[in-house]
Amino acid sequence: MGISALTPPPNTEDVHETLLEFPDNRLLIDLCGEFDRNLAQIEHKLGVHILRRGNQIAVVGEGDARGRAAMVLQQLYGRLEAGKTLDAGDIDGAIRLGDSGEGTGARQGDQLEMFQGGHVEIKTRKKLVEPRTEAQKAYVRALFSHELAFGIGPAGTGKTYLAVAAAVNMFIGGHVDRIILSRPAVEAGERLGFLPGDMKEKVDPYMQPLYDALNDFLPSKQVAKLIEEKRIEIAPLAFMRGRTLANAFVVLDEAQNATTMQMKMFLTRLGEGSRMVITGDRTQVDLPRGTSSGLADAENLLKDIDKISFNYFTAKDVVRHPLVARIIEAYDKADA
Repeated sequence: MGISALTPPPNTEDVHETLLEFPDNRLLIDLCGEFDRNLAQIEHKLGVHILRRGNQIAVVGEGDARGRAAMVLQQLYGRLEAGKTLDAGDIDGAIRLGDSGEGTGARQGDQLEMFQGGHVEIKTRKKLVEPRTEAQKAYVRALFSHELAFGIGPAGTGKTYLAVAAAVNMFIGGHVDRIILSRPAVEAGERLGFLPGDMKEKVDPYMQPLYDALNDFLPSKQVAKLIEEKRIEIAPLAFMRGRTLANAFVVLDEAQNATTMQMKMFLTRLGEGSRMVITGDRTQVDLPRGTSSGLADAENLLKDIDKISFNYFTAKDVVRHPLVARIIEAYDKADA
């Protein structure tokens, strides 16, 4: 059974065929995907022609693209052999990381994180989280190796998602006693007026992205119980004043909307046994005109301190819909 290439292979001398053999036919079916959609995704991304022949797959194309496609197929098969699932995001991640030559079938063992042959993954209660770009890999390493780390870049690059995954990992592993997630309660260009309800009901709409991330990594009943026990706290930045956050994994999201004084206040909450992650997008500041962003100030003031990590993302690291990356690039070009 074969699939049609989106464009016929170019007629050049460098076009050859690489033949791969996969012994387990059941895993090969999963590798190909329903209606061979996984193969089609690799074809489209790498510009090759892929044919399935029994338990073999032929990759036809120019040298570099053919080699990358063959390596991606072998990595994804290794992932299936390790008992992991395969979806479009996993294929996209394997293609993005293809140049590094690493496999995706790394073992699961240490509760904290696994670095085997350069491979990085974060284990949580509900899923195994794997960085999909080199920038994300470097960021995840920094989350575990630095007590204070910054993740700066556009929307959709996984800054907050990976930070919350690391927080859950360290919490369930007993490395911290609490998870504290915060963000400034700043409206994105709109005036929402006075919200009804008690304090929690007023601030929850601002915090919803943090709840969404938590529910991806922990069962919803466990999240509710931990919040009730105050072992997980989700609160606006203003609520952090006067506290010392010890033995906690602390994440400040949307930090570009913190003022300079708020950022200084937050950073000085760091206590013994804690880790702190600051995430933000310098292009989406919603502060009133004339108010300096605390994220920009912190970046300028702290960049030379060795034990603080700054990790940067670009549109190439966007892992949402492919159009998101193109939208970000268009806006960046206009700003430039």
